Amino acid sequence: MVEQSRGHACANSSDRKRTTELLRAIGLSKSFRSSDADLWVLDGLDFALRMSETVAVVGASGIGKSTLLHILGTLDYPDSGKLYFKGEDVFLFDEHRLARFRNQTMGFVFQFHHLLPEFSALENTLMPALIQGMDKERAEQLAASILDRVGLAGRFHHKATDLSGGEQQRVALARALVLNPPILFADEPTGNLDKKNSEQIHELLLELNREMGMAMVVVTHNMELAHVMERQATITDGRLVYL
Repeated sequence: MVEQSRGHACANSSDRKRTTELLRAIGLSKSFRSSDADLWVLDGLDFALRMSETVAVVGASGIGKSTLLHILGTLDYPDSGKLYFKGEDVFLFDEHRLARFRNQTMGFVFQFHHLLPEFSALENTLMPALIQGMDKERAEQLAASILDRVGLAGRFHHKATDLSGGEQQRVALARALVLNPPILFADEPTGNLDKKNSEQIHELLLELNREMGMAMVVVTHNMELAHVMERQATITDGRLVYL
């Protein structure tokens, strides 16, 4: 009976975690100046993300997918609207606090890896930990652990330029997750990879989501990747529409 009670407690805790809201965007609007006119890419868009949830944003180029991801990730500001993390409006933070919040809370993976070419896989991966102020020894331990987890145990000291495209993307993923952030943002994470490497990254993303419990927002043209996410959405007339 005691064991059953513990089991129910764990299940209830897991259920509560899955329903806990991490991120909420309200009324996001963003325009760009083009040919003497304002082009509204986002127009009063709302969005919510729960802990451990996976969401894919799909659709044609130019509809605002990357713009949305950059705003949700606090890499850009909207013209109007609010972004709440656990109920706190993050766009009210000053630049220093916002940068610290982003470092501690969010990981990013892009189509182009943005690795430092002269640095090793280990050095690239530990960068967010050093930025946080962690001592180098501890940062190296965390970097080595996550690199091992993404399948690069034997490549720690290889420079980024000596790695294959698939390996470089694994380093980028390890760097994004080295501080175990609650949210991972990925913009076309398999856009430059062949089918085999794309499928491996898909599987790895899902495994890490289950193991680490981070939520994921993935912008992608790859419908195979989109369909393994829990929710799929697109942007129509500046608003988010779930498919």
